Amino acid sequence: MNLENLYKKAAAFEFLTVEEGVYLYHHAPLTDLMLIADELRKQQVPHGKVTWQIDRNVNTTNVCIANCKFCNFFRIPGHKDAYITDMSVYRKKIEETLKYGGDQLLLQGGHHPDLGLQFYVDTFKQIKAEFPDIRLHALGPPEVAHIVKLEKSTHHEVLAALQAAGMDSLPGAGAEILIDRVRRLISKGKCGSQEWLDIMHEAHKLNITTSATMMFGHVETIEERFEHLVKIREVQSRKPEHAKGFLAFIAWTFQDVDTLLTRIRGVHNLTTADEYIRMVALCRIMLPNIKNIQASWLTVGKQTAQMCLHSGANDFGSIMIEENVVSAAGAPHRFTYKTIQDAIREAGFEPQLRNQQYEWREIPETIQEQVVDY
Repeated sequence: MNLENLYKKAAAFEFLTVEEGVYLYHHAPLTDLMLIADELRKQQVPHGKVTWQIDRNVNTTNVCIANCKFCNFFRIPGHKDAYITDMSVYRKKIEETLKYGGDQLLLQGGHHPDLGLQFYVDTFKQIKAEFPDIRLHALGPPEVAHIVKLEKSTHHEVLAALQAAGMDSLPGAGAEILIDRVRRLISKGKCGSQEWLDIMHEAHKLNITTSATMMFGHVETIEERFEHLVKIREVQSRKPEHAKGFLAFIAWTFQDVDTLLTRIRGVHNLTTADEYIRMVALCRIMLPNIKNIQASWLTVGKQTAQMCLHSGANDFGSIMIEENVVSAAGAPHRFTYKTIQDAIREAGFEPQLRNQQYEWREIPETIQEQVVDY
């Protein structure tokens, strides 16, 4: 292969193969990849601003039978610390979220063996009845697959019911690496890679906006990372013309503190800052049909995430008023609505508050600074 030819293909927004992506990963200088990805970003997001969001990650339950080897958050059924969030808690957390300028809940939980479709329909309806302006970025393909299994239903029926109940968008949760060899090792209890992709395609047919993710730096090979990206790209290419499909892609690194994957299998996250920046640049290059690429400051920190803004990323994600799952595995980083804007400006960009649909928002005049103490 020839680097110059691959650079030309990338610059023309052509689909690179897995083999071509792997070749760039191993042989292209980081500065070249950053330059190409930055130019693609300028063309795809010509306003030049870096978007960010205010939302809160609220967990519907911590009970889960998926037994993912990288998760410290879940509790088995019957555990003394197990919980199901009730409306009084949602009410308090939503009121706080609105006070801090947020407009959305990221609602996720575990594979609870007793919580079927009606539970989520009732929960979404109740939240929307009391807080009609709050947006629900809810569940994820593995949770949808779990509900489908419990109900002996179909992807379409479950997604349509959740949408009718108030689900505004579907996060790309639970993708990890969309290769079944990897999933058997780290998340055997979740749906397989093809079902994850099928659920996303069905969501796109229903005009449900989604995001896509990749968690890397554990047991996957470099080739499997690029197979993952190509699978995401292929689903996006099949979306109906009227649908937004995958509106954003987010790659983050495995957090290894006290996880089973680390304690039992000896797997550690050895991803360097340069490697993360390289992967973000290659995500922009490999995914020419996904407009927004997000830098995961939560897992890699401010400075690395700032470099990603010059390497193809155009979004800084959310300040995450609350986040419990990734933090439980060691992610230490935090932002407020002021400090996230400072970080974007330090990187040389103008910050722009957005919602989940990447529509711009004004910062509320009554916004309050949250105390980062969790």
